Formats: sequence, structure tokens, C-alpha cells
Amino acid sequence: MGKPFKIILATIAAIALLLTAAVCIVPFVINPNDFKPDIAAAVKNKTGRELVLDGDLKLSLFPWIGISTGKLALSNAPGFQNQPFATLEESDIKVLLLPLLSKKIEVNRMALKGLVINLAKDKQGLANWNDLANYMRVPPPVSVGTQDQQPIPAAAPATFAIGGIAIENARINWDDLNSGQHIEIKDLSLNTDKFSFGRPTGIAASLTVLNSSANTIQAAKLNTELTVSEQLDIFALRHSDLQVITSGETVPGKSLTTALTVADVALDMNLQTAKINGLQFKLGDATLTAEMTGTSIKDKPSFQGSVAIAQFSPAKVMQQLAIAVPAMQDANALSKLSINFDLAATANSANLQNLTISLDDSQIKGAVDIAYRDVGKGRELGAVSFKDFAQSAVSFNLDIDALDVDHYLPPADKTSKPIVSPAVFLAGGFSALPVETLRELNAEGTVSLGKLKANGLTMQDNHLNLSAKNGAIITQQSAKWFYQGNYTGSLSMDTQGDKPALAVNEKIDHVQIEPLLNDYNGEARMSGTVDASAQLQGQGHKTDELKASLNGQFSFLFKDGVVKGFNLQKIIAYRDVGKGREPGAVSFDEGKALIKAPALPKEYKDEQTLFSEMSGTATITNGLIQNNDLVAKSSKLRVDGKGNLNLNSEALDYKVDAKLLDSDATEPDQFKGAVAINIAGTISQPSYTINIASLLTDKNKAKIDKLINKLDKKLGPGLGNLLKGLLK
Repeated sequence: MGKPFKIILATIAAIALLLTAAVCIVPFVINPNDFKPDIAAAVKNKTGRELVLDGDLKLSLFPWIGISTGKLALSNAPGFQNQPFATLEESDIKVLLLPLLSKKIEVNRMALKGLVINLAKDKQGLANWNDLANYMRVPPPVSVGTQDQQPIPAAAPATFAIGGIAIENARINWDDLNSGQHIEIKDLSLNTDKFSFGRPTGIAASLTVLNSSANTIQAAKLNTELTVSEQLDIFALRHSDLQVITSGETVPGKSLTTALTVADVALDMNLQTAKINGLQFKLGDATLTAEMTGTSIKDKPSFQGSVAIAQFSPAKVMQQLAIAVPAMQDANALSKLSINFDLAATANSANLQNLTISLDDSQIKGAVDIAYRDVGKGRELGAVSFKDFAQSAVSFNLDIDALDVDHYLPPADKTSKPIVSPAVFLAGGFSALPVETLRELNAEGTVSLGKLKANGLTMQDNHLNLSAKNGAIITQQSAKWFYQGNYTGSLSMDTQGDKPALAVNEKIDHVQIEPLLNDYNGEARMSGTVDASAQLQGQGHKTDELKASLNGQFSFLFKDGVVKGFNLQKIIAYRDVGKGREPGAVSFDEGKALIKAPALPKEYKDEQTLFSEMSGTATITNGLIQNNDLVAKSSKLRVDGKGNLNLNSEALDYKVDAKLLDSDATEPDQFKGAVAINIAGTISQPSYTINIASLLTDKNKAKIDKLINKLDKKLGPGLGNLLKGLLK
């Protein structure tokens, strides 16, 4: 047995000696630089590109088999800039020789230095890497034998390990001639620890992005630990930390930091499960945290978990994001916001349950369901764009304890602001959106609101139903408490035509007008109970177009009304032009001043005119409001009015006739005095005139007629006719 054993040992020794001799001799006998032309020719043959090898090629065989290169360059595709597609300063890749005999791959640290890649698209959208992608495409395997025979998979290596990867000072240039966009990624670095299956590998990466069109610079850093199973079906990330700093003249404060940290991410492709723990995303002062799990992530992905956005100031974050904060009536508005909800999401839907939103002093609770719209066919599962989200179907059910809309409205001049009804307020909000957005809006839901304040007016126990689909928007709203009365209304908007068409129906019942005016304007010159209704239609893209096309009707009824600030009975009771007026009566100038005065003189604060009932109707035709039947009644007064208001020019043309009943008269509706008031000007600047002749009683008219006759006899008829005209 001794002799065979010696033969075996001798054979092994001979092989080892031969290998050693080869390792020592081959590098001196074979010069890899001699093969540069052959390598360049092979690349040219396969890709059509020129490969230039300027640096030396160095070959090693033991204990590491590998090659090191110096500077090399790969030419660009035809029709693009006369610069290389890729250049490399230095590379080094080596594999341990002896483990290869036992199907073990152990790679030394792979190093690439000074890599530069120039990516581009021409004006027709053709990319300079398209030809390479075609060359690298693997042809489908050719079936051999019967259909039941399956190809035999290649045996996988027993172990695989890499001593690490180092990419230093790499750069990627991106030029899109079609869009004019130019982006440069520089200082790209990647460093990893030793990699082997089933063990965590530390990864550190960093890069800088220069965006010339946005005039910004973004610096990003990533640190994480990656674990991969030997079967490449289980992946895990731990202690992941991504930080991005954006700087530039257009960035508020010239710098903005966003950060994403994740404690653990586990992905099992066999079980099709995913788990994300300790996710935290920070953008300026806003912080989002989440815990998520996923199932069927390959076939039918579904994710569930909780999401929370900690309290922050929306106004401050808007400033950090270069978003202009609108001027608002409350300087402290948009100062506090927090959001919490449970999320269930699939590739085409998202459901937010147990939604809780705290906005300033408002608390919002409810649920929101979003179904993404599928645009086009053949799209991969889960490929949902932002446009799809904007066109998605949304359903909601929200409960709000209180909302003060005035906090978020622009500052307004109380002396000129009109009273806006809820339906008109909603119409204004919808009209502020682009018509294209309204046409795509697909939403259905309800909102319950305990207390609402808008334009100074308060409503309680409010309900809003919204339905928007196929360009038609319909709302129904109500308030069970509206200044001791109630409100109901509806709005419909059709956006499918050339111009959006609008229809409004509203009604208030038994509303106390005095507290309403006090809240709205800080002063009430009227009191009483009012019932009113309106039905309006119009069309147009802008407010002016809506006004010009507005049609409809309006009616109102006041009961037990009081108009404060003047006593119409006293104004009418004025008897004499010169002297002897009745006690308590006011003069013509005083009456005219009272009617015109926006702020009442102190001595007339307690003056008022009582009406048991006041009613009227109006028709609106192409923006012209016409009222012909204003009637107000009391035990001593009868008031009639008629006229019109042009919503386009805001011009007023109105006349009010008031009569003082004669309590001593033997027949009904006999009066002992009257006054006629003409109203002109505009809504913002009305003018009032009193018809002088209407203030005169029959006795005074007789005296003036005698005076005019005397003047005619002495001076001629001209002066008398002039006085008669003035009195008319």
C-alpha cells in the first residue's frame, strides 16, 4: 500500500508545483495589454461602439485571479454629442482562485474610480443607451425535445461572498434636448462591507444632484444594513437612514432638509409578505410616522397599518416649501395641524379609517375611501400616477365639531362686503378651481358640522351632501339652527358645456334679522323675523359672466319688523315750510340726513319705524333685479316701493313711497302726509333724494300755489313754472 500512496502524493505535489510555476511564469509570459486590439474589436463587433483602453491592463492569478484596468472610454451613440458615453479612470476586480474548485465564489473588494456616464435624449426622444439595451437583451431559450422536458437549471454556487464594493468620485450627466432639462449627479460614492448571504452588510452611499433648470443643489446620504438570503427570496434592511439637503436661491432660507429613517424592513418573496417598522419621514417641521404590513406583494399587493403626522404649523411648512401663505383674517390661522389614521391600501385603492384631524381649533373625524381610476390598458399592477390619483373616485364621511371659515378668508372691508349665502359660498369655492379639474371630479360624501362660522354668520347642526360625477356637481346643505330659524339649500353645477351652468335654490324660515346683522356688521338697524327664498340660474367661467347671465326669482316676508335710526312718521308729519311744525317733527334737511347717514347721529339712536309686515318679490333677468311690489304695513304707515338693481354695473334705480294714515279719518286708507324717496347711485355708493312736493300737505300746497300766482303776476310766468318744476 505504501507505493500507491507515494504515487498519489507525488502526483499532488507535481500538480501543485505545476500550478505554482504557472502562476509565477504566466504573468511574465502573457501580457494582457497585447490583447487590447482584440478586446476593442470584440466590443465594436457586439455594440458598434469604440472602446479605447489608454491605461495598462494588469493580470493576477494567485491567490486572487483577476484584472486591473487603467483609463478606458466607450464612445457615444451615433447622432449624439462628440463625447464618450462612459469613461473610467481605474478598476480592480479579483476572485479567490482555490475556492472556485469547490463552487465557492469569493470576490475581493471591487473598486471603480472616476466613473463618468453621459446619458442623453435627442429632440425626438431617442436615448443614447437604446442600442446597448438591444445588444444586452437575452434571447429566449430554444426548446429541445418534447414539451414536457424542462431546461436543467445551472447549478448555483455553494457560497458567494464579496469583500466589498467601492465606487469613488463617479459622475452621471443627464441631457434631455426634448425638454431642455440638464441634471448632473456628481460626487457619487458607494462603499459596502464584506457581503455574504444571510449576513448583514453595511452600505453607505452619497451623491450630489445639480439641477440647472431649477437652480438647486441636492445632497443625499444613505446608510443601511442589507441582508439577502442565499436563494435571493428574503431581504431585510435595518437602521436605514436617508437624508437629502436641498439648497439654492429659490429655497426658503436657502436650505431645506428632508429625512427618511426606517428601523426595519423585511421582505419575503416566497410568502409574499412585507413588514415596515419604525418608518419616519421629516419634511421641514412636519414629521410622518408609520407602521405597515403587506401581503400578496407580487400577485395582488395590499398594505395595512397606522399613519400619524405629528402636530406642526402648515403656514411655516408652506414657507419652507416656497409656497406663498395667503393673507388671512386670523394671523394665527394654519398654525396647528395633526393627522392620524389607519391605512388599508391596494394597487388601485386607499382606505383611511379612524381618521382624526386637528386643525387649529377644529376637530375632524371620519373616513375617506379613494379608488384610483385606471387610465389606459396593459399597465402594470400598481403603476398609479399622480394624475390617476387626481382623477380617482373619492367617498367620505366626516364629522367636524366647529369650523370658523373666516379665519382662513382674505381680510375684507365690512362696509362693502355682501352677505353670501352657503350655496353661493360653495359655488365660489368650486368656481375657483379649473374647469378641467371640476369635469374630472368624482366624489360622493357627507359632512356633519356642529358649528360653522362664515362671513361673520353662525350656523349650527349643519349637514352637507356632495355628489360629483361626469362633470355634474350637486350639493344639498342645511342648518337646523340659523339665528333661531333654519336654512336649507342646494347647488347644482354642470361643467360639460362650453360654459359651466349653475343653479341655486335656497330658503330660510323664521330667522331673526337683528342678531344676524349684529354678527355680520357689528350693528343692526333692523329687527324682526324673516322668511325668504331664492331660485337662481346662470352660466360662465368668471363672476362677471355669471352676473350677466343670472336669471331667477326671489321673495321675502318680514314680520314684526323695526327699522332703527329714523322715525318715518315724524319725517312725513312735517307740516310747514317756514314755521309752526308739529312738536317732534323733523325738518326736511334732518330727514334727508338721517336717510343718508351711514352712522346715526347720537340724538336719533332711539328713533325707529315699526312695521307689522314687509314683503316683496323680485325677478332676475340677465343680471337685472326688478322689484315692483315692495309693501310694508303698520297701524299708521303704508309703504310701497319698486325699482331695479343692475348686478353688472351695480347701478340702483329705486323709489319708495311712504304714507302716514290719518287716524281721525272717517274712511279707511286715508292719509295725512306722504314722502317719496328716490335711491340712485351704486350698491357701494348709493345716493338718496327726497321729493319735496311729497312732503307737503294740501294746506301747504294751497299756500305755495297762491305765492306762485302772485309771482307770476308781478314777474311773469317763468319763475312760477320753475318753482312748480322743482316741487315736482
